[in-house]
Amino acid sequence: MSAAQSSGPAGPSEPSGAPRPVPPPVLLYGRAGCHLCDDARAVVVQVCDDAGVAWAEVDLDDPATDPAVREQYGEYVPVVTVAGVQQGFWRVDARRLARAVGRISGGRPDLG
Repeated sequence: MSAAQSSGPAGPSEPSGAPRPVPPPVLLYGRAGCHLCDDARAVVVQVCDDAGVAWAEVDLDDPATDPAVREQYGEYVPVVTVAGVQQGFWRVDARRLARAVGRISGGRPDLG
């Protein structure tokens, strides 16, 4: 798992009694071999790097991914959420994502 990836809310359960890690505020739901996911990842990286906000990617085809999450987003990949609110799917708009990230980070990333 890369530094930009996390098991997030769809990952394996923590041992009983252990707190679950808090997922980063920006999540990209996708799958391997998805060219739109590659495009969305580039947008997420740019916006999150500019704002200094953490993000993670959830592979919907990973067996550890919650089946409910797979059902919710599987037909719409890529899907991007910010603080749990869906911001886009299929094609991710950098300006819309930057506005949403700006609201949670207290800043306003400038994308020109």
